[in-house]
Amino acid sequence: MTLAQYEADMAACSRCSSCKWVPFNQIKSWRFARNCPALARFSFHAYSGTGRMSMGLSMLKNRSELSEEVAEIIYRCQLCGACDVSCKVYRDDIDLSEVLMELRASCVESGQLIADHMLIIDALKKENNVFGEPQSARAAWAEGLGLKDTSQESAQVLLHAGCRYSYDSELWPALRQAARLLQRSGIDVGIAGVQEACCGGRVYELGYQGDAANFADDMISRVKASGAEVVVTACSDCFAALKFLYPRMGKSPGVKVMHMSEFLNQLIQEGRIQLDNAVPMRVTYHDPCHLGRMGEPFLSWQGDKLRRPQQMKRAGRRGVYDAPRAVLEAISGLQLKEMERIREYSWCCGAGGGVLDAYPEFASWTAGERLEEAAATGAEALVTSCPWCIRVFRDAVEEHGVGLRIVELTELVAQAAGLEQEDIT
Repeated sequence: MTLAQYEADMAACSRCSSCKWVPFNQIKSWRFARNCPALARFSFHAYSGTGRMSMGLSMLKNRSELSEEVAEIIYRCQLCGACDVSCKVYRDDIDLSEVLMELRASCVESGQLIADHMLIIDALKKENNVFGEPQSARAAWAEGLGLKDTSQESAQVLLHAGCRYSYDSELWPALRQAARLLQRSGIDVGIAGVQEACCGGRVYELGYQGDAANFADDMISRVKASGAEVVVTACSDCFAALKFLYPRMGKSPGVKVMHMSEFLNQLIQEGRIQLDNAVPMRVTYHDPCHLGRMGEPFLSWQGDKLRRPQQMKRAGRRGVYDAPRAVLEAISGLQLKEMERIREYSWCCGAGGGVLDAYPEFASWTAGERLEEAAATGAEALVTSCPWCIRVFRDAVEEHGVGLRIVELTELVAQAAGLEQEDIT
């Protein structure tokens, strides 16, 4: 796609500013009524969804130019999709998130590049991960677990760890617990080992669509070679790439794609994971953007957008919201205290869209806003299902001095299932 193909979307924007707020019938308080981190942080219209639409149309009509300053505004955005969700409450014919992604592709095509993002691209080309860590260390997290290597033998389920989990050793315990839970449930599970590479989702969001397509092709070929019937992702960013971005690029994975929270919930419902231990704790749950509103299945619509059926809109409602909550409800002693902005109206963690890499202060500020909302529930811990969210929240807890534990959903399942620490070390 190109920005020009979304001219009608940009022209149709009525500048109503609905994209700047949680839908009015969902607002619980003035304090947590905003939905756009960029607008809330920088307090200027250009940073909003409607402001970016105006900029895009202006550049398309040659009324203004794509400058370094404009590019900085375009990239100070987590691409969390909240503006698109609010827009679609009132409008059927606008795909705001698509415009935001095409603005970034325009930046790349025009050579208006962000230096920190160029480092990510270089790292990917050298070592197939966003951190530039050695490819040979990709599977270090799985040492001693006895998982199948799908480059050598087939497996029914392919567990894709993703870049953050693979190289952030502080997050390894949750991933190792997930693998152990699958093994104990009798799942025929394997990993791609050192052959695993980045899914390309983050590359796509940075505007490097050609590079993302190459990573998608690589991922799909690896899935086919594994013989897997199901791909389970531990990372919500990888989930959104496989579920939405790949089909959007015309590249279907060809197998069932599930997030770990969905797969664990299925195993719990089937009785293959027994949650016999009580976990007495008050928790609140954070909906990762890429698992929720940005993790909807891709549905192509070629007709008149004004006549597009409700179910064909990417309105954020068909993401993964119920499964993580069902898992929490299945754990004895656990009390779930919901925040004001939840499900498709959730506030972003701050890490997405390349913001954590290029604008870490903005990412931390965004995370701090969410931590304040979480603390207001009276919860002892914030639970979520994405390693990027976990990372930015744990860093922000230290920086902002918020007294909350940050817990990965799998850790609670492991505790309730009696999976001892020695089982994963």
